[in-house]
Order: sequence, then C-alpha cells, then structure tokens
Amino acid sequence: MAKVQEQVESHYRSTVVERIRGNGGVLQVGDTTVLLAKQFGFCYGVERAIDLAYAAHKVFKDKRLFILGEIIHNPLVNDQIAAMGIKNLIGKNREAEIEDLTAEDVVIVPAFGTDLDTLAKIHERGCQIVDTTCGDVMSVWKRVRQNASENVTSIIHGKAEHEETKATASRALGHGHGHYLVVLTLADTDYVCDYIRHGGDKEALLERFKDACSPGFDPDIHLKAVGVANQTTMLRGETEDVQRRVRAAIIDRDGPEQGAKNFRFFDTICGATQERQDALRVLLKDKMDLLLVVGGYNSSNTSHLAEMGEAELPTYFVRGANKLESAKRITHFNLHQKSETTTADWLPTGPAVIGITAGASCPNNLIEETILRVYELRGIPAERILGK
Repeated sequence: MAKVQEQVESHYRSTVVERIRGNGGVLQVGDTTVLLAKQFGFCYGVERAIDLAYAAHKVFKDKRLFILGEIIHNPLVNDQIAAMGIKNLIGKNREAEIEDLTAEDVVIVPAFGTDLDTLAKIHERGCQIVDTTCGDVMSVWKRVRQNASENVTSIIHGKAEHEETKATASRALGHGHGHYLVVLTLADTDYVCDYIRHGGDKEALLERFKDACSPGFDPDIHLKAVGVANQTTMLRGETEDVQRRVRAAIIDRDGPEQGAKNFRFFDTICGATQERQDALRVLLKDKMDLLLVVGGYNSSNTSHLAEMGEAELPTYFVRGANKLESAKRITHFNLHQKSETTTADWLPTGPAVIGITAGASCPNNLIEETILRVYELRGIPAERILGK
C-alpha cells in the first residue's frame, strides 16, 4: 500500500495547493488574490477507493480487472483507472454487463457501493471482489436494514438514479419485506407529506415515484411507519428539512405519542461532505468577485457546493482549467439546465479576489491547474507562481 500511495500521490498531488493551504488558504500575486476553502478535494473515502483500485492493479496484474461504473465522479481519475486496463462493466443502459465474467476475473466495487442483486450475480460467477465502498455509505445501509427489520419504510433523500442511492435502496428491502421511497426535492417531500396527512390519489403518487419506490410499494400501507435516510452527499440543511416535514406529517396524522413511534431519523450525511459545505459557508463571508467550483459534473457533493455559491455571487462550476478558455469566455456547468453553457466577460479587470473550492472527488492537481490558469488569464505566468 505504501508503494501504491506513492504512485497515487505522484498522479494527483499539488505543491501549489499545499503551499496555499499552508498560508491560510490565501495566494496573492500582483493584483490577483485567490482564496481557497479550508476543506476541499479528496476525502478519506475517495483516497481509500483509489488506493484499493491501484493496489488491485498491482496485486492481480495477471488477471482481467473490471469495475462497476466509475470509481468516483471525476473524469480525470476515471480516465486514469481506464488507462490502467480496468474495464467499466456498466453499459449504456446503466446495467452491469456481467455475463462474460468468470471465476478468474477481479471486480472492483466503487466508493458508492453497488446493489445487492448485482453483487449476488458477481458472487455466483466466483469472481474475486475488491470492495472500496465508503464507510459512511455502509452506515446508511445499516440504518435502512434496521428499518426493514422493524417494518419501517425508508424514505431516502437522494437521487433515485445515483449509484449510491440504488445501492442503499436495495438494502432497504431487507430480506424482501422492506420498502423504500426516494424523494429528491422538498416539493417531492411535501407531496408525500400531504398523502401522509390526508391520503389521496394512490395511482398519481405511484406514477410520480414510479422509478423511485420499492416493488409492491403501497402508500396506504407503507407510509404508516417511516424512517428518513439519505444519500450521503446531499445538503445537510435540505435533508434536515425533509426530516422535519415528514416528522410533522406523521405527528399530525398520529398524534405526538404514536407519531414518535412511527418516525425514525438518523444523521447519515457524510462527514467530509459536511466539512466542505461548512468551509464554503465560511469562505463566502469574504468579499470575492467570483467563485470557481472544480469537479465532475455528475458529482452530487460538488453540485451542492455550486448551488451554495450561486446563492451568493457569480459561480462557475468547471471540470478543469481547460474550461477557462479566455478572460472573455468560460464554459461551465449549468445546474438548472443540466448541461454546459458559456459566459462572456466572466473575469473582472483590475484588482480581483477569486474563491476556489472543489468536491470530495476532485484531485489537487486539477485544482492547481485551475489556479495557474486563473493567474495566466490575469497576465501572471505559471512560472511566477510555481517559483514562489
């Protein structure tokens, strides 16, 4: 593992980022100041997943290696994994293509985990499994399994199509007797809460959540006792709001005493996700001209950082330095349109203060490249930064 960690560090470390962090998160050169959030980039769970994937490549060098989707939600890291010859098993239909696997093959489970059905099929083929699932994700699984064992339906705050939520939902079934319902927005939550309080059109509810509930889910039966869980990378404040609204609906329906028995809640937000959100809140108190959020567009925790920034100042969510095309043009991800867009005249002239943060799946070298590009566009060459 020591050799593996050395290799990983050589791929993803950044002396510039380390220097800025050592200087209290501030880099000032000329009339350009970069402020870096106190917490950003790779978390422990991500580092562990990458280390294990690299280790598998070394240990099983004479075997075929596969991975169930992306190791994390970052294109650079996933391209590096692919370049090592580790083949992605998830096809265009988002299902695992495991028919050709044999007992001689090695399958890596990514940091998000995988659903029990897929895992069972891989076990049936006798494959060696390298499980990199994050411990925080497994903590959620423990809670939803407990719900299922007590005939409590899990209301999961998350994205129904996200790998982690799919994996969690499969555990919420318990031994086949459990149920789940996935809510993404507060509007979803309010819809469910209204049904809890007053009942309503069952078919309409099932249609709305047709891709976000367990097989055989019946709201008239399975919303009697509920427990709120979550995808670990959601905004804590929003998950807490989901929890409060569902709890209030249960108490309105059942009264305080019985309502307390029919509602469960556990704090299962990932610690690293929360640290990065808290650090950004602190950073946003500083006077800045704009914020750059660096990371993969399909990264949930990174998207939430961009949402937080957008509420306060001009914010640009970018995959990397190449999206900073010029001082007059930037290509960035629009969270509302769910696609890339371009903005003109994004970089101010004159003295400027620019904030930077990154999600838990973004390596430091991408952050460094973005910082160097900002200074380059401000007329300060990389050599001047690197030489300081």
